[in-house]
Amino acid sequence: MTHLITLFSPETYRRFSESKRDTSAVRIRQQKAAERVSVGDFLVAYMTGLSRWVGLFEVTGRAYRDQTPIFAEKDDPFVVRLPIKTHVWLAPQHGLPIHDRALWQKLSFTRGHEPNSTLWTGSVRTSLAPLDAADAKLLDALLRAQAGKLINYPLDASEARLIEEHRVRREGGEVTVSVPEDAVDLSSNSPKLARESVRVQALLAKIGATMGFRVWIPTSDRASVLREQPAVEPSLLQQLPLNYDNTTLKTIENIDVIWLKGRSMARAFEVEHTTAIYSGILRMADLLALQPNMDIRLHIVGPEDRRRKVFDEIRRPVFSLIEGKPLQERCTFLSYDSVDELAKLPHLGHVNDSILSEYEDDARSEGA
Repeated sequence: MTHLITLFSPETYRRFSESKRDTSAVRIRQQKAAERVSVGDFLVAYMTGLSRWVGLFEVTGRAYRDQTPIFAEKDDPFVVRLPIKTHVWLAPQHGLPIHDRALWQKLSFTRGHEPNSTLWTGSVRTSLAPLDAADAKLLDALLRAQAGKLINYPLDASEARLIEEHRVRREGGEVTVSVPEDAVDLSSNSPKLARESVRVQALLAKIGATMGFRVWIPTSDRASVLREQPAVEPSLLQQLPLNYDNTTLKTIENIDVIWLKGRSMARAFEVEHTTAIYSGILRMADLLALQPNMDIRLHIVGPEDRRRKVFDEIRRPVFSLIEGKPLQERCTFLSYDSVDELAKLPHLGHVNDSILSEYEDDARSEGA
């Protein structure tokens, strides 16, 4: 019997709560992992954003694929399913906070880290990751005890906002939006963080070049990128081979990294830190507003601890109600750590860019 993590965002937490709670689901890229799950294994539910353990499920059947939306939604991305029996399902205020002393100093991946550290977050980044045996035993016992005698862990104001649901009707169905608080972003004032963003920008250029793409870097960034990765110079374009109007071209030229095949853009990346977090998102939204039918994969790249802020911004009403699909369905998040992992893959020149799907996350959550 194995215990594995299953991830919920606040949105999929709400949807699962409204369901029969007899099915867990993950994206198609995790099908092989789901097929390794055995009947009798347990899934331990962790809610991102709130950083709380909220549920315990027993797997009652083998993995299967089903395109039928679980939540009666169009384009449900969670098509790999596992039948489950729900043993524990807690309200947000009863979820076990990972920073609570009873957990923080006992879990193998948090023990010894400072409470404000993000070094542990890689352990709760992917659904169906197996838990250490001691961690599994601890979480199983604490969740069952909590279900038997509820202890309240009050939500602070920012946590309460995360679980508020704001849904807007639009043609083709409803879309969930966020209303984030205004906040001063001081990270762009840090020279250290600015240098890190250049390193990641250069690494994305290298990954794209290694995969056989031509690469676009804004003219103003090329010198610093080439200092980091001089080998990418032969793959850098001096001019974009695109037939768009001047306004669209100007928008595209300012995107941090673009991978191109022939005269077509395949992927575009905005690397955060050098600017406020919403500037790259605005540029992506501008591009889609100018060319709503453009078929290109968009990515915001940033440190792991900015993931939630990125998702909150992407789900603003202004981005959710643009023509065509909402931005949250067209733009994903890649962490700096994920870019580093991609760059280290063996035989990178022999894989295609679909490999990024194993490392990206989107605002509709990590799992259900």
